[in-house]
Amino acid sequence: MRKPKILIVGSLGMDFTFSTEVFPKEGETIIGKSFKTAPGGKGANQAVQVARLGADTTMVGKLGRDANGEELLKTIDEAGIHHDRILFDEEVPTQVADIILEEAEGKDTKNRILIIQGANMTIRREEIAFLKEEVKNYDMVMLQLEIPMEINEQVAAYAYEAGVPVMLNSAPSAPLSDELLSHLAYISPNEHEAKDITGVEIRYNGDEVNMDDVRKACEVLREKGVRNALITLGGSGAAILNDDGFFHAPCVKGLDVKDPTAAGDSFVAAFCTAVCLGMDMNDTLTFANHVAALTVCGFGAMPSLPKLERVEEFMKERGCTLPDLSALK
Repeated sequence: MRKPKILIVGSLGMDFTFSTEVFPKEGETIIGKSFKTAPGGKGANQAVQVARLGADTTMVGKLGRDANGEELLKTIDEAGIHHDRILFDEEVPTQVADIILEEAEGKDTKNRILIIQGANMTIRREEIAFLKEEVKNYDMVMLQLEIPMEINEQVAAYAYEAGVPVMLNSAPSAPLSDELLSHLAYISPNEHEAKDITGVEIRYNGDEVNMDDVRKACEVLREKGVRNALITLGGSGAAILNDDGFFHAPCVKGLDVKDPTAAGDSFVAAFCTAVCLGMDMNDTLTFANHVAALTVCGFGAMPSLPKLERVEEFMKERGCTLPDLSALK
């Protein structure tokens, strides 16, 4: 079996992370605990995670001609990602994100994120027209919502016409056209994004998620044309509905959570990698949950994304039966 070939079309950005014991209130100034800078952006995070798991990875996106763009390109290169199709804007800066972490003793870490999208939003249709011919060379296309919607729609249409499955990580939440949804093989909103798309509120009884609500939301996504409706549920794991049935996998428990940033990116990247390997759905969800679990135990977006060797060690530590990952090595 050859390595999966995965194309990521999406955002690249630089994350500036501040940690504090409590979020500041309106008009309040507080003294924080620490500050770190790390490459990020949902598209780049997912590309780096796919590459660190061993897949043959290509990234398409847009950077500004600035120091942040140079640092991001260096990081992409060091991860072994094909980046000859990354674009540059000569006037608009690279995306930046302000991430505030609330780290209170005895409580789970929470985050608040503000993004200035910069060059990510200046991608033009003609700049990615080459994908109409090239997309057929990939096993999976991964999209997110931090670039212009028309670009996502164009790439999804190219892939659909070529018979290549498309995963849309529908974050941050935005209205999605029926045409775009009909071109998706997979979609992966969290419970809040799923409500925005379907109108179905996913309720909780304490810490227990209402699985009937989850299934109903998945059914609505399927009615809109998406063949595989995947919903991530934070501390309740993830669930998917497709032609083979409804599957749910709980999250990994007993973690020392340091930073939830990029957990969703690592999950969807691992999920897509596993799908390309032909894993069954239970193994796919379990694998993706363990990759995401390792991510929340580290600091920063890209720095916390684990390599395949660490994922294998972690799954063994947790008593999991390892799926066949030989094609990734």
